[in-house]
Amino acid sequence: MIDYRNLRVALLGAGAVGSQVASLLLRHADELADRAGATLELAGIAVRDVDAPRDVDLPQELFTTDAESLIVGADIVIELIGGLEPARTYLLQAINSGADVVTANKALLATYGTEIFDAADQVGAQVYYEAAAAGAIPIIRPLRDSLAGDRVKRIMGIVNGTTNYILDRMDAEGAEFSDVLADAQRLGYAESDPTADIEGYDAAQKAAILASLAFHTAVPLDAVHREGITHVDKAMMDAARHAGYVIKLLAVCERLTGEAEASASGEAISVRVYPALIARTHPLASVHGANNAVFVEAEAAGSLMFYGAGAGGVQTASAVLGDVVSAARRHIAGGVGVGESTRANLPVLEIGRAVTRYQITLEVEDQPGVLATIAGILSDGRVSIATVEQTVIDPTTGTATATDTETGAAQARLVIGTHKAREQDLSETVQRLAESGVVERVVSVLRVEGD
Repeated sequence: MIDYRNLRVALLGAGAVGSQVASLLLRHADELADRAGATLELAGIAVRDVDAPRDVDLPQELFTTDAESLIVGADIVIELIGGLEPARTYLLQAINSGADVVTANKALLATYGTEIFDAADQVGAQVYYEAAAAGAIPIIRPLRDSLAGDRVKRIMGIVNGTTNYILDRMDAEGAEFSDVLADAQRLGYAESDPTADIEGYDAAQKAAILASLAFHTAVPLDAVHREGITHVDKAMMDAARHAGYVIKLLAVCERLTGEAEASASGEAISVRVYPALIARTHPLASVHGANNAVFVEAEAAGSLMFYGAGAGGVQTASAVLGDVVSAARRHIAGGVGVGESTRANLPVLEIGRAVTRYQITLEVEDQPGVLATIAGILSDGRVSIATVEQTVIDPTTGTATATDTETGAAQARLVIGTHKAREQDLSETVQRLAESGVVERVVSVLRVEGD
C-alpha cells in the first residue's frame, strides 16, 4: 500500500450536500487517495446542532460546534453552510490560515467574491467553487481553464432547477403556475419559501459568477438584471407553443460591442435573468424537469452545451469532491494558487442597452385602423415588425371567432413578433402601446433569445 501524505479536511455544514460529501469522503477514502495522491482525512464536521437528525449515518464523534478550531488545523476547508454569514468569515479565516477552500455558496461568491478571491491571492491559496453555478454540471473549469484562450461571446443558461421544473410542467401539461409550484414544494424541488427561485435571485447569483469567469470581469450582483416567473401563466405558455417556442428562465451573459460606455477595447457586457421564449429546435428547449444546462458560444470553439443535474445532495457532492481532489493535488505539487482573471474590467451595461427581440401580445377592439395605428407606434419607437398574427376573441366567452357575435363586439388578440432592437426602445414602445387608447390590454411581453 502506498504511504500517502495526510491532508486534513474540515467540513462546514452537514445538510443535504454536506452529509453526502462526508459520506463519500469516508466510503471512498482509498480511491480518493489514489486519485489525489494524498490521504484525505475528514478531521471534523462543524454544525449548529450536533444532535440534529441527518439524512446520512455519520460517526457522531466527527461533529462539533467549534468551527473556528476545526478551520485552524485544516489543509482544505469545505464550506457548505450557505448564506452570507458566518460563511464569509469562516472562508476568510480558512484562507488566512493557509488552507485552500471549496464552496458551493453562490450567494456568497456573487456578493463577496472579489474580497474572497483577493484574500486568496494575497496568501497564495486557491478557491474552488465548481458546485456554485450549476450543481453537478462541470462549467466553472471549462470557463476558467479550457476556454481561457478563447473569446466567449455569449452564455445562455438554465441554472435553476425549480423554475425549470415548473415551466416544463406548465408547458407539457397545460398546468397553472400555482398548482405546479405546490407540487414542486411537496416533492422537495422548491422550498417552503420559494422566493429565491421563482423570483430569479438564485439564477442571478449564478449569472454573476458565470459572467465574471467568461468575460474576465468582476460582475457585481446588483449589476445583474433580474425578473422572475410568477407572471407566467397558461395563456402565455399556449401562445408560446403555438408560435413554436418554449418559455425558460434564462441567465443571459453576452459581450457587446460599439457601445458608448464601452471599455478602451470597444466592448462591454450585459448580464440578465428573465423568462424568455426560445425556439423548440434550440438545444436548451429540450432541458426538462429539474435539470440545468449552460449553452456557451465562443469565437473559436463554437457552440458548446453542458447539461445535467443542477441540484441534489449526491449530485452536487460530486462537484464538491472533484474540487477537493484538485485542492489535494495542488497541495502535493506545491506553489501558489491560481488567481481569478478579472483584468479585462469590462463595463456591465444596464438592461436597456441590450439588444433583443420581443413577442408582444395585445388585446384590441376588432375594428379598422387599429393595426395601422399600432404599426405606426412601433415604427416611431424604432421597432420593426417581423410577424403579426391576429385572432378574433368573443369578449363574452373568451373563445376565438372569425366574426362579431350577437352578444357583443369582438376583440382581436394580436401577437406581434419584432426584429432585434435595443431593449430600451422596445420597453418604451410597449409603454406607448399601453397608453395609446387603441390597446385594451397588454397581455404579455416576452423576450426572444437563442437566435
